[in-house]
Amino acid sequence: MSGEMDKPLLSRRLVDSDGSLAAEVPNEAPKVGILGSGDFARSLATRLVGSGFSVVVGSRNPKRTAGLFPSAAQVTFQEEAVSSPQVIFVAVFREHYSSLCGLGDQLAGKILVDVSNPTEKEHFHHRQSNAEYLASLFPACTVVKAFNVVSAWALQAGPRDGNRQVLICSDQLEAKRTISEMARAMGFTPLDMGSLASAREVEAIPLRLLPSWKVPTLLALGLFVCFYAYNFIRDVLQPYVQGHENKFYKMPLSVVNTTLPCVAYVMLSLVYLPGVLAAALQLKRGTKYQRFPDWLDHWLQHRKQIGLLSFFFAVLHALYSFCLPLRRSHRYDLVNLAVKQVLANKSHLWVEEEVWRMEIYLSLGILALGMLSLLAVTSLPSIANSLNWKEFSFVQSTLGFVALMLSTLHTLTYGWTRAFKENHYKFYLPPTFTLTLFLPCVIILAKGLFLLPCLSRRLIRIRRGWEKDGAVKFMLPADHTQGEKTSHV
Repeated sequence: MSGEMDKPLLSRRLVDSDGSLAAEVPNEAPKVGILGSGDFARSLATRLVGSGFSVVVGSRNPKRTAGLFPSAAQVTFQEEAVSSPQVIFVAVFREHYSSLCGLGDQLAGKILVDVSNPTEKEHFHHRQSNAEYLASLFPACTVVKAFNVVSAWALQAGPRDGNRQVLICSDQLEAKRTISEMARAMGFTPLDMGSLASAREVEAIPLRLLPSWKVPTLLALGLFVCFYAYNFIRDVLQPYVQGHENKFYKMPLSVVNTTLPCVAYVMLSLVYLPGVLAAALQLKRGTKYQRFPDWLDHWLQHRKQIGLLSFFFAVLHALYSFCLPLRRSHRYDLVNLAVKQVLANKSHLWVEEEVWRMEIYLSLGILALGMLSLLAVTSLPSIANSLNWKEFSFVQSTLGFVALMLSTLHTLTYGWTRAFKENHYKFYLPPTFTLTLFLPCVIILAKGLFLLPCLSRRLIRIRRGWEKDGAVKFMLPADHTQGEKTSHV
């Protein structure tokens, strides 16, 4: 694997005090050992060589595995690989740790970096973490847990295309400092996780499957199932029961497309509802120094995931809507409508109100989707990190509320007068859009109430540290709007 990865990232040059480059000074590269010849060991060796380290790989069969490693890395037997390096990466599975016990005398006093991860079954079966077990086998060594949350792809492609953080834990501060410097030299960001007792928690991180997305995803799926069942009863079951019409062909596309905007709209409302509840709670308590209930605190922490899922369902709704004219049933409906128009001797079919309604409806939908796209893009870490707090708050709060308003107008334009017509109450069930409007309208009304001077001034004072019946009391500046813009406590 010779190529760009074999070239050191750090130049071996010295800089004079006047800023000019001095002559290149020969300097021996720091030597690092690796025990193991698997995929992660190969990626780690590639990254270390590319970062200017001299790498020695210990393998049980060096002749067979030498061709898999960078040409600059030396592949030899395990005994020779651990003789000179002071830092040894242990890139073998837990069940093979005991096979290294024969190297105990040679490893004494050296730093062993455990990069392994247990399976989910092993994690619950063993009380000790892999790193703690390794430390018990080699008490004369200093064991450091690191690089286990970094993928082999991130090591090969570089930190620009993967996770930059390297979680490090050990009982020896000097060993943690040494590995932290190596991580920085490799282009990663070290993060101190404490003593080796934290290794079990660190090893559990790769076992988690999108932990922050579990509740929002279940919520979205639950809403989809409920709205789909409701739309199925209204659009498919009711015509079949009362009119003996076969509308089951609507299930794959039409009913799904009716359900998607309902989920997206409600999920968007759930992004801003906890903020309203938190503000109401602060007004009631008269202070910001009391913790929110756990359910509200967790809800506030999941707003990003809920918003991205709302955007996902909105995009699906747009794609499904584009596909509606491609359906065979839609073409048949157009032909049947044309035949009825000819039989009725109607040469011109034009309903001015419906034309305007549909034009406004589509325009508002496009604007709402555009706003949601902006919210989704700015929630990405790479974009969010380029914005200051005021810019990020403006996009996520102000423009987010504008997106909610546009979605509400989009829904109202879609419904128009249907909520007041008896034939739209199938099985005495109201149209679906009327159900989705309740929560957003409550949020918009609450936001409007919070703009009243009697409430807005009190809320601003609370968020700036004022407490009801407390010691912290002060008067707001005359220009309280300026205080609102600059205070983000």
